[in-house]
Amino acid sequence: MLFNSLEFAIFLPLVYTLYWLISKRGHQAQNLVLLLASYFFYAWWDWRFLGLILASSLIDYQVGLQLAKTKAPQQRKWWLYLSLSTNLGLLVFFKYFNFFIDSFAQAFSLLGVSLQPSQLTLILPVGISFYTFQTLSYTLDVYRHKIKPTNNLLSFLCFVSFFPQLVAGPIERASHLLPQFHQNRVFNYAQTIDGLRQILWGIFKKIVIADSCANYANDIFAHSSHYAGSTLLLGAFFFAIQIYGDFSGYSDIAIGTAKLFSIRLSQNFANPYFATNIADFWRRWHISLTQWFRDYVYIPLGGNRGTSWQRIANILIVFLLSGLWHGANWTFIAWGALHALLFLPLIFWRYGQSPLVKQSKSTMLWQGLQIIFTFSLTTLAWIFFRAEDISQALNYYQGIVTHEFMTKTSLVHLTHNSRNILIVIVFAVEWWQRKQAHALDFSQTRLPWYFRWGIYYGLILAIAVLRSSAKTFIYFQF
Repeated sequence: MLFNSLEFAIFLPLVYTLYWLISKRGHQAQNLVLLLASYFFYAWWDWRFLGLILASSLIDYQVGLQLAKTKAPQQRKWWLYLSLSTNLGLLVFFKYFNFFIDSFAQAFSLLGVSLQPSQLTLILPVGISFYTFQTLSYTLDVYRHKIKPTNNLLSFLCFVSFFPQLVAGPIERASHLLPQFHQNRVFNYAQTIDGLRQILWGIFKKIVIADSCANYANDIFAHSSHYAGSTLLLGAFFFAIQIYGDFSGYSDIAIGTAKLFSIRLSQNFANPYFATNIADFWRRWHISLTQWFRDYVYIPLGGNRGTSWQRIANILIVFLLSGLWHGANWTFIAWGALHALLFLPLIFWRYGQSPLVKQSKSTMLWQGLQIIFTFSLTTLAWIFFRAEDISQALNYYQGIVTHEFMTKTSLVHLTHNSRNILIVIVFAVEWWQRKQAHALDFSQTRLPWYFRWGIYYGLILAIAVLRSSAKTFIYFQF
């Protein structure tokens, strides 16, 4: 069920109404409504995969209880291994089995040995990468004695399957989300209105910005050999805007929807295209995933401890795994490796953060140049992410520098795209509101009511007029 679909527009009000109608019966009744709604939401894609998410949930719930009872270190490790092997085993099987088989055969072909491996026809369960990491974080935190396991199965099942963030995050920690299912939630008018504003902004970014940019990006990437270098750069630019509007739009809708049920989700984006270097970018982009790899991979590997070369190795491992997490394709691994390479100078220069603060004009000018440079690097890196395979990505890069740079077609893409004005408006608004929780959070801004309502109606009108056929969210495939 897509957030930008008619089905969801019917589903959400029904769940919302029932949720608050039974609120007087306590949080357990509310949890039951959310659980049934979440399983229905997930079953809308393919009911057969409900067994996977339920199995993963029950195993980690039981493992958590056993970890709390067991004191012997070796036995606790075995329980941890059960969780890791089950969750990662399912993830690897459904997402990477054919990829590893093909890569194995290709490696032997380089040695002159021809293999004909058989493949399985597998359907990737939507959201498996997200809920797998969420349940694993619970088990790992219990194992490390950072949290106590819950003995409330209903609350735990809600924690794993909460429908707003089930299929594309944010990847929540049990320490933040799980306690909210243990307590009564009361209706909060201000929080509900704020949630609706954030949903509106997310839908606008998805339908008006991301989906329109997708039309241009898809055409340019599909026919990259026919276009000039400047058009190829525009294709990369449109994809950079598309994936930001698509994924941050999803996160805004998810966080805003959770607020309707008086549940707080973690921030997942913090204006990443205003970053001043690659490290700053990753503190702002897909924050929940970045923090997951930091806490469960980078720090256990040694983190910032050790020599510069050890830090380089740790960062390379994290970025390669992050790339692989995104998909079973060498393009994602190359994308992760490229970001690791872009990260390396920050280690040697010991320069990792440049907060955007109001300083002298010369400093602001320098920060502006850093933002443009960082955005350019991330945009070029997105080519690997978007390409169908490594060959297409390399040909695309080659086309940028070898094709005739500027043609009439390039000017058409640049000047006849009315969405460019809306893109500028979006980033202007987000810059203006960069210190707020989201772009339509006017709680700290003294704007006349008629000005605020003018913004809301303008966004609704743009969505109604400029919408196209509903497109799935990019990160649903991960």
